[in-house]
Amino acid sequence: MKIPMIDQLDLPGKRTLIRVDFNVPMDKAGNVTDDTRLQAALPTIRLAIERGAKTILLSHLGRPKGKRLPEMSLAPVAPSLARLLGRPVAFANDCVGEPAEKAVTAMKPGDVLLLENVRYHAGEEKNDEELGKRLAALCDVYVNDAFATAHRGHSSNVAIVKFVKERAAGLLMKNEIAYFEKALVSPARPLAAIFGGAKISGKIEAINNVLDKVDMILIGGAMANTFFAAQGYGVGKSLYEAGMVDTAKQVVAGAKERKVRLYLPVDVVVAERLEATAPTRVVSAKEIPEGTMALDIGPATVAMFREALRDAKTIVWNGPMGAFETAPFAGGTQAVIRALAESNALTIVGGGDTDTALHNAGLFSRMSYVSTGGGAFLELLEGKRLPGIVALEEN
Repeated sequence: MKIPMIDQLDLPGKRTLIRVDFNVPMDKAGNVTDDTRLQAALPTIRLAIERGAKTILLSHLGRPKGKRLPEMSLAPVAPSLARLLGRPVAFANDCVGEPAEKAVTAMKPGDVLLLENVRYHAGEEKNDEELGKRLAALCDVYVNDAFATAHRGHSSNVAIVKFVKERAAGLLMKNEIAYFEKALVSPARPLAAIFGGAKISGKIEAINNVLDKVDMILIGGAMANTFFAAQGYGVGKSLYEAGMVDTAKQVVAGAKERKVRLYLPVDVVVAERLEATAPTRVVSAKEIPEGTMALDIGPATVAMFREALRDAKTIVWNGPMGAFETAPFAGGTQAVIRALAESNALTIVGGGDTDTALHNAGLFSRMSYVSTGGGAFLELLEGKRLPGIVALEEN
């Protein structure tokens, strides 16, 4: 990907609009409850400040669908960001028009300004060119550092680029691209891909795309149940996709044809209901009892997965191994996290649920890289070009 980077630009005194991802969770009082996304943007913001830019920050929050919903205002984010930066962060109550224009005009080099939720404007999600033009009028330089929204073609990451002479990727975007290329463009081998989560339908494009790139694939989570059904095993009350059974068979055949080692669970943790108090037991994947659900990979599978990953030099992981949010079914996901943490491989993890599991395990920092974009990360695995990145490349 040939994209200019922010650290290659001349920024002193320039109005530098940075598209960030501040779509953060808040409590009812309007307090930011998890500042991970703010932290991720700090290196780019600090670079712009240090180089004397007039730093303008643009983001969305939630899905207001063109309406000014108070609970989706970015106003509470400004003081949270100010505390992290150790300097004031001004706020404009709109991202275009007079409030934004006045706030930008008042800026001095080194100042930081946060604009109101861009999704308050219905044109944002329609990639409206007029909105893109109005946003571009606020800046001399445009920087996209919101990888998590790069798979969406919106005004704030596509249309705007047509109207700004200088544009670049931020440091977070730079890292996302670099680690993806290390994973699937020029990886150290053996290269392992781990897929989990509920549905094979949500991951099949990614699995098919990486079949030509990886040395091994490990499958866990409820999506493994569809592979069990493809092999003729009973799955009891387990979640599975009957319409994807033939697709699962094709994946097995494709892996065999390409000599890719495909690891499916050999045992699972079952229960009659998905509850913390439900009695559990470990059974063979071939013998899931009627009336029960497979809700996690079992200990024999954990041992098999650990052994398979022992010699891997690069590991890409997307999706949990079971219903990890409920304690009795978190063991498989926790075990895979520990295996990656103890590995000498380059470990690249993506997906909101997987990120949550890493935080729960307290091993987030032990991964080589954790992607900030679940949907964008998955689309890269699928081999797709992301509109937000394409716009930077082509304009």
